[in-house]
Amino acid sequence: MTLSLAIFDTPIGPCGLAWGAAGIVAVTLPEKTPEATLARLKRRYPEAAEAEPAAGIEAVIARIRALLDGGRDGLTDIPLDWSQVPAFDRGVLDICRAIPPGETLTYGDIARRLGDLALSRGVGQALGRNPFPIIVPCHRVLGSDGKAGGFSGGSGVETKLKMLTIEKARTGAPSLFDDDPAFGFAAAPKR
Repeated sequence: MTLSLAIFDTPIGPCGLAWGAAGIVAVTLPEKTPEATLARLKRRYPEAAEAEPAAGIEAVIARIRALLDGGRDGLTDIPLDWSQVPAFDRGVLDICRAIPPGETLTYGDIARRLGDLALSRGVGQALGRNPFPIIVPCHRVLGSDGKAGGFSGGSGVETKLKMLTIEKARTGAPSLFDDDPAFGFAAAPKR
């Protein structure tokens, strides 16, 4: 299989993309420098060669940039190469991919949709192996308490929270002191 890759700037930093004939093979979240992002992608796919993206890949890059700039495109129609993804992980990632921008699920929500809350730990592990972050938005999956939980991409939880903030997604339980019209909550009236 011939693979190509490219590094591109986004509002959260330099991301990477690897692709082949069957679609996108991997997305890499930003490291501190474009060179570090490239090195991470090359460790995963040493056979891939840097290439100028064709029009279809440029369109994918433009859509990722727009999403990371506050857009609402769910990216659900981008062709992905699932050939190296185990069946259980694919089930988890399919559910995750359907989470719209600005919304979240918990690990338990996904486990329940798979048929058993006891699968929550496996859900977390599958999300940690997600080869397509951003396109398959594992950053939209939170712990049962609404907190960020873990995140294996980029700068870890910091990157996850940055992406959720861009999408105006709520993390944590609502509070009587919330006063953010973006979330539709207003502070309790003063008496």
